[in-house]
Amino acid sequence: MKNFFSNLFLFFSLLVINSIQAQYTNVINSNKPGFSESPYSVGSGVYQFESNFFLKNTSIEPTFSRPQSFGVDLLFRTSFFLDKLELNTQLTYQRDKVAFKNIFTSHYFSSGLSKFTIGAKYLLFQPEYTDKTKEVRSWKKRNAFDKKRFIPSVALYLGMNTDFVNEIHKTESITPKVGILLQHNLTNQFNVISNVYYDKIGTDFSEISYIITATQNFGSRWSGFLEHQGIFQKYQNNLNLGTGLAYLFSKDFQINASSRYLIEGKASGFYGSLGISYRIDNHEDSYVDLDAQEVLLKDTPITRYNKSQRGFFNRLLNIFKKKESKKSTRKRPSRSRKQTSTKKKKSGFLGLFGKKKPKVKKKETDIEKLEREIKELEKEMKKNNK
Repeated sequence: MKNFFSNLFLFFSLLVINSIQAQYTNVINSNKPGFSESPYSVGSGVYQFESNFFLKNTSIEPTFSRPQSFGVDLLFRTSFFLDKLELNTQLTYQRDKVAFKNIFTSHYFSSGLSKFTIGAKYLLFQPEYTDKTKEVRSWKKRNAFDKKRFIPSVALYLGMNTDFVNEIHKTESITPKVGILLQHNLTNQFNVISNVYYDKIGTDFSEISYIITATQNFGSRWSGFLEHQGIFQKYQNNLNLGTGLAYLFSKDFQINASSRYLIEGKASGFYGSLGISYRIDNHEDSYVDLDAQEVLLKDTPITRYNKSQRGFFNRLLNIFKKKESKKSTRKRPSRSRKQTSTKKKKSGFLGLFGKKKPKVKKKETDIEKLEREIKELEKEMKKNNK
């Protein structure tokens, strides 16, 4: 089992070395109130907190069961050095009603952590869709469905279930959790998320589960979802069908609520939740020049200026060339000018002291010359912008 988990961890580490592609969004992207997880990370420099206060109530069918639970589910998400890689921690604290049903029905209450999982996910693939706004000749092509949207974004999840939980939730060991995360963005307002997990590997409580979530945005503030989950264990199978709403209060704050119908073995019941999601956004994008259509600008006055200079030695050669051209174009003074100048010199006492000395132009240094050229480039840029 140790070799299996170490190989998985090594495989995941090798995938991280791929190229970086930003997953940051200007608006908070929360997984709550659903149970599924998007393949996209929150982006570097983002610290996101997601919570759900829940109440679960089911019938007492088996001999030993937990028919009622109340607690809070907390999820912390962040990304440090790669935008495609997200690190997360999930904690669930709950108060369970443990019931016995035989000749007499009895119960007791137990409180503590039911889940403490540390994990990471990495985006392996993200499809690129065609920009229909550039299609102006055909209305049919502009509004046609892009078949590339059938291709999902894919991420790999790898986690570790710690054993720092309550006695009734212990598995007596630290267990790995592996998952595949898919997302189909069928339109800009509608997407489908699919998750497949293999959890608590190597124990008697190991389980295989799937989650399918369909989310629809209603404008810029509201969104709703439908979700189906199936969990297959050794002793029983659990199913649930849920729905819920989320409201975007601000770009960094979301409020959500959900309800579910549960089938856990022979028992059935209800699950309800109410939660909030909040993020601290310290993300910084690299500076890139874009035009009005958000296309990278490669030919600008500054880039042309940098290309024309071609290093320090070329600038020195240009300076000497310009000085030679100035010497060659300078005109010699005529004889008439020389005669008038000599006459003025011999004009007596007033000519000696009343005459103003001609101004001598200072030689322009290399730094002053570069500053003057930069100012000329700025003037050209202002004219181009106008």
